[in-house]
Amino acid sequence: MWRYREWLPLADGEAPVTLGEGGTPLLAVPRVAAKHGFRELRVKEEGANPTGSFKARGLAAAVTRAALAGAQRLVVPTAGNAGVALAAYAARAGLAARVYAPATTPPAILGQIRSFGGDLALVDGHIGDCGKAARAYAAETGAVDVSTLREPYRIEGKKTLGLELAEQLGWSLPDAIVYSTGGGTGLIGMWKAFAELTRAGWLEGKPPRLYSVQAAGCAPVVRAFEAGTDACAPWPDPRTIAVGLRVPAPLGDRLMLRALRESGGGAVAVTDALLAAAARDLQTLEGIDASPEGGAALAGAVELKARGKLHPDERVVIFNTGAGWLYRA
Repeated sequence: MWRYREWLPLADGEAPVTLGEGGTPLLAVPRVAAKHGFRELRVKEEGANPTGSFKARGLAAAVTRAALAGAQRLVVPTAGNAGVALAAYAARAGLAARVYAPATTPPAILGQIRSFGGDLALVDGHIGDCGKAARAYAAETGAVDVSTLREPYRIEGKKTLGLELAEQLGWSLPDAIVYSTGGGTGLIGMWKAFAELTRAGWLEGKPPRLYSVQAAGCAPVVRAFEAGTDACAPWPDPRTIAVGLRVPAPLGDRLMLRALRESGGGAVAVTDALLAAAARDLQTLEGIDASPEGGAALAGAVELKARGKLHPDERVVIFNTGAGWLYRA
């Protein structure tokens, strides 16, 4: 992703902390498209990143800036994949990393955090509870808290999702982007990228409509969007097999909701059964090792088409935000 360094927080002469993140493929999925009635459907395959998810982009940028500023210790709360990414990039930079994760996080993800040398602390609860523990740890030790949107650089790394997508489509953009949403930095980062590209004269015309997909068992953004509010109320009892979507009170709620509305998009919730079935479609029909969150994006696109929000002839891009193998025992 650092081929876009002029668009990123990196000064001349500075070297990023990198494992080769970014440059993920944009794949046509003709059999899935035909099954679900889309003419032109593509999948941005973020499971191809070094740590198995799109979180590699944001943590590469955050760890780069923290390391260059002299940080020695980092901390993050995670639903799973951000913890893997922080552990790996901290190791790459020679820094210590404490990771707070729910005890219910898939074992493969926890194993990856440990394998990269992360100091893993399990919490009985959800990512919000992990966030409280991380902030207390940062206050006590002076560790840099790289939680979503509590520092400014993870969003810059996520911005490269939009930069890459525009380049891969010949400096054009699709009609719609369907993205599974937990903390929401992917959507926020892409909306920022499209605005910057337009201001620079690299893009013309309307940006794509952005659609957030959440699990029915944890859908604070969907509820807020449908209610017309500009912020999310915390979801009381978050439950879903898509652990990355188990975020009851996203810190970036206002930015997400603004991006959805400014783009003319929306938000939809899908059941665990539907997202699991959609992930299997991507796996068995196209060979894409979709995570539950990737399945949610496809299931959400199908539901949005059924509601008339997506037209069958539109160019639609969905994101598989992580590799499915991370979720298997």
